[in-house]
Amino acid sequence: MTVTDEVATRVRTLFFREHWKVGTIAAQLSLHHDVVERVCNLRSSKRVPPPRTAPPSLAPFEDFIAQTLAQYPTLRATRLFDMLCERGYAGSARRVRRYVARHRPKPARPVTVRFETLAGEQAQVDWALVGKRTVDGAQRDLWLFVMVLGYSRMLFAEFVWDLSAASLRRSLLRAHQFFKGSVRQWLFDNPRIITLERHGTAVRFHSMLLEIAGELLTEPRVCNVRAPQEKGKVERAVRYLRERFLEGRTIRDPAHGNAEIQDFLTRIAPSRPHPTLASTTVAQAFEQERERLIALPSPLPTLEQTASVTVDATAFVSFDGNQYSVPAALASRVVTIAFDEETIRVIDGGSEVTRHARSWGRGRRVEREEHRRELLAKRPAAAQYGKGRERLRQSVARADELLERWVDDHRNLGSLVSRALVLLDGVGAAILSDAVCEALDRGTIDIGAISALCERRRRPRGAAPTCDVQFGAHVSDRDVRQHALEDYDER
Repeated sequence: MTVTDEVATRVRTLFFREHWKVGTIAAQLSLHHDVVERVCNLRSSKRVPPPRTAPPSLAPFEDFIAQTLAQYPTLRATRLFDMLCERGYAGSARRVRRYVARHRPKPARPVTVRFETLAGEQAQVDWALVGKRTVDGAQRDLWLFVMVLGYSRMLFAEFVWDLSAASLRRSLLRAHQFFKGSVRQWLFDNPRIITLERHGTAVRFHSMLLEIAGELLTEPRVCNVRAPQEKGKVERAVRYLRERFLEGRTIRDPAHGNAEIQDFLTRIAPSRPHPTLASTTVAQAFEQERERLIALPSPLPTLEQTASVTVDATAFVSFDGNQYSVPAALASRVVTIAFDEETIRVIDGGSEVTRHARSWGRGRRVEREEHRRELLAKRPAAAQYGKGRERLRQSVARADELLERWVDDHRNLGSLVSRALVLLDGVGAAILSDAVCEALDRGTIDIGAISALCERRRRPRGAAPTCDVQFGAHVSDRDVRQHALEDYDER
């Protein structure tokens, strides 16, 4: 194809000055690429690309790589690349990574031996974290304690707030009450509430665990470190409870969860088929195992635990992050507290002096009204302590947050505290605490809204409101004549 001098000049200009590619020029000027190459004299001057050279081979270094990986199987390929460069390798790190990925020795997979225990021989114990819940204005972890009998796979489970040795002791007692007997061995993992110290196979168990084990004639044992497969029966039981019970449920607190799981443990869980005994349910296997269980001691150990604490100068004892009031006469003395998950009793000289409902919040001051009056009577200068704001902080959950919101909103703090104290005296600390928490969650701090929430909790649904207004003797009891409402429109 012959082109005019004008077209040829334009082609050379685009190629040599604008540095367009041959294909671009051919497409824009509707020419064949051979024409563009001929006009620009590219056919005679076309360079032949140099031959590709093979990348440096790893063959001289293969023995060194094999020996190094045999001694350090998890050594990173980049570190091995640095070592090869020091020995004369001139290739890329990518080539080394690809070679190491193919030739790195695979770790030997441990062989797991399945074992079955004799009837009444072993029970395996573990915990499952359910999630965080709000209780008494604080966030706490909700745990599920699980015990499974090794032979029959019979299950016991309960929800608890804390993962402590005292909580473990209570759960072990309730589990064996549920099974109506004790096993000869407990198998645990290695948490701090089980093992205080461990060196190889030598284990120092928690004293509280050894105490309850001695009372139930049971031997505690722990798995080897990083060997969870040794307690596979309870791991499988936890998975079963997550899939069959916890899925689709929202557990608010231990009281709510335990009420629901008890029905599941007695009605549904025992009817599942036994994993190794053919044509046998867990309930049938448990009937065989029940005869091999160790009889429980009579009487059973108490669920309460005791501890010695010192009463501070303000007549409060500290326990589990909270403070509980005691009679003022016990200030600065050592007393004994007996506690479980519901109650805290204060004992002095063998006699109970007071008790409180246990709070699972954090940083709360739980005070009885008579203790506060007694303290103020003994120390009149402590009037500052008896102010309304301090009383709200001690009695009502999230009272500090409510007071801060009132201050930030430039409210009349004195008036609002007075109205809140009237509500506290009228409905009690529990109802007012629930109402304040709900109001704050809704984003309102109005005392009227809090009062309405208190009334809704205090009065049953559908019940008529009660009138507690008392008139003086000077007010006569008379009937009020009802007027026609149409008269107001005429005035």
